[in-house]
Amino acid sequence: MKLLGALPRAHDPRALVGYDSSDDAAVFRLGASDDPDPETLLATTDFFTPVVDSPFDFGRIAAANALSDIYAMGGEALFALNLVGFPVKALPLEVLGEILRGGAEVARDAGVPVLGGHSTDFDVPVYGMAVTGRVRLSRLRRNVGARAGDALVLTKAVGTGILTSALRAQVLRESSFFSTLKKSSGPSEEEERAAIASMTRLNRSAARTADAFTISASTDVTGYGLLGHLKEMLGSGGVSAEVSVSAVPVLPGARRLAAAGVAPDGSRRNLAAARPVLEIAPGVSETDLLLLADAQTSGGLLFAVPAPFAFALVASLHASGDAAAAVVGRFLPATAVRAGNLRVVP
Repeated sequence: MKLLGALPRAHDPRALVGYDSSDDAAVFRLGASDDPDPETLLATTDFFTPVVDSPFDFGRIAAANALSDIYAMGGEALFALNLVGFPVKALPLEVLGEILRGGAEVARDAGVPVLGGHSTDFDVPVYGMAVTGRVRLSRLRRNVGARAGDALVLTKAVGTGILTSALRAQVLRESSFFSTLKKSSGPSEEEERAAIASMTRLNRSAARTADAFTISASTDVTGYGLLGHLKEMLGSGGVSAEVSVSAVPVLPGARRLAAAGVAPDGSRRNLAAARPVLEIAPGVSETDLLLLADAQTSGGLLFAVPAPFAFALVASLHASGDAAAAVVGRFLPATAVRAGNLRVVP
């Protein structure tokens, strides 16, 4: 963000990664300065308003999303603090209890203690976590470093932004448009369950599976969508990338809803921001592009891995439970894409 450019930079030599890059977490070096492989501290925070109707599921999704940044950096999550905004005069405290119970369940599954937090009276529910983790410097993964010839591996299906947008529409009764959506083209119960299962699945297993492979770069796919986060992985321009639409896993119902025009404003803004760097091959539709730009909540990890090992990584991810994992593209020399940085092919 341009606004961050006006803020003073941290000059502490122990501060290895801060807000001046697009990495997923801050990184702070621990231990002696002459340690060739020091332990580093990871810190991240994330919170948002409800994306589903169930307070319990909202808590689970928000916790999984907050923890994901630590896993994207190759780290181990140590502990978490709750971040809560809640309209105490508008909603019963039992709703807040369910949100916190959902977050606590996911944190427990991750082996991460929740040691406290902060709350404030707010006009709408807001929930998330500040998470602290650690990783040895040699195991740290950043979102830049991909090399020409690397394959692009995605661990979860896309479409959560489109599906949660439709789910929110289902609870708005005042509008005839939303009533029609609920009756005709909203997500089915099975599609809703699939979306929630994806958003509540921790990225810990995928991150640990990737430990057995050489990972050139890594990030998680969240609010900027697949295209936006992939653009960040290209860094200063040493490489370009190609994404194959047919290879990208999509959650059930997301394509149907996208084709019907259902998508959050964030997804549309993502696509508008990506267009100047896109080279779009014949056969790629606007629906395809909207899915690739869809603003994800608790999306999957995106790995750059040497091509000879990509399908072995995917097989290992499948074996560990990440059934949607797929090779979705490749990194190319910077000069390989004529119009910008990213090529999208059918």
